[in-house]
Amino acid sequence: MNVFLNWLLMILPFALWGTSMAAMSPLVSSGGPELVASLRLLPAGILVLITTYFFKRDLRIYKCDLKWFLVFTFVDATCFQLFLTYGISKTGAGLGSVLIDSQPLLVAVLARAIFGNLINPIGWLGLLFGLGGIIFLGFPQEFLENWWLMSDTNLSDIQFNIGEIWMLAAALSMAIGTILIKLTCTKSDPVAVTGWHMVFGSLPLLTKYSLTANSHFIPDWSIYEWGLMAFTSIFGGALAYGLFFYFANNKEITGFSTLAFLTPVFALLSGGIWLNERLTFIQWVGVGFVFISVFFVSQRKLIWELNNTE
Repeated sequence: MNVFLNWLLMILPFALWGTSMAAMSPLVSSGGPELVASLRLLPAGILVLITTYFFKRDLRIYKCDLKWFLVFTFVDATCFQLFLTYGISKTGAGLGSVLIDSQPLLVAVLARAIFGNLINPIGWLGLLFGLGGIIFLGFPQEFLENWWLMSDTNLSDIQFNIGEIWMLAAALSMAIGTILIKLTCTKSDPVAVTGWHMVFGSLPLLTKYSLTANSHFIPDWSIYEWGLMAFTSIFGGALAYGLFFYFANNKEITGFSTLAFLTPVFALLSGGIWLNERLTFIQWVGVGFVFISVFFVSQRKLIWELNNTE
């Protein structure tokens, strides 16, 4: 039972992130990227800190962790949320989620380089499938047809979606943040670090929004839209990030981070149901590649050992 509950809690952040992508999509259109990003971070960070205090965990950021904490806050909170919301404004929740969850591929490479986490041939094969999936998902169909000599369209005439570039930038920010959490929590509590980095990371976003906002500083959202924002902040922010960085600091980082490939499942389902989003055939091929990737990378040790014992 404890093993089942542990796995459920490990998967929960990615389920909440997937549904939050669909919830944020209409909010970004009406409220703007900076506002949605800051409203996702600030209330969630305060809630995480209150919970940390309630459970009598250490709220301090120790001096030895302060330098990495500042870097972690800027990269994982400010940059990630800004890139994410800009990306959502240009792509759908489902496609955007798959693109942003290319971050486990980057985490695996960074963890190998920095922490020496092993990636055997099965893992590398999985990473190649993941890279292929991102190419199928992120590149315009006309570009892929040109590459495979199925179209005579000139490359100069092909329009790339800037939103997909924002999403890949968000993926890189999150991957670096996943690595930085281990460097930031040598003595500080990872849950407290999560809360503080969300609070301080929201301040540049609020400042940017206040400088560009018109006379309507508070968006004219309906109760339903404020409910979506609350869900995104409380569940897709506080709960999801608290669990994610707790497990990222305590689990084998490459294997755990590959669970992020489950996020698009929930994003595609919720985006299809609520927002009527649909992927093309080539994009579905990319989704298939991504799921093969997460299987190979997460089970690389087991598959390799079974292969060598036969």
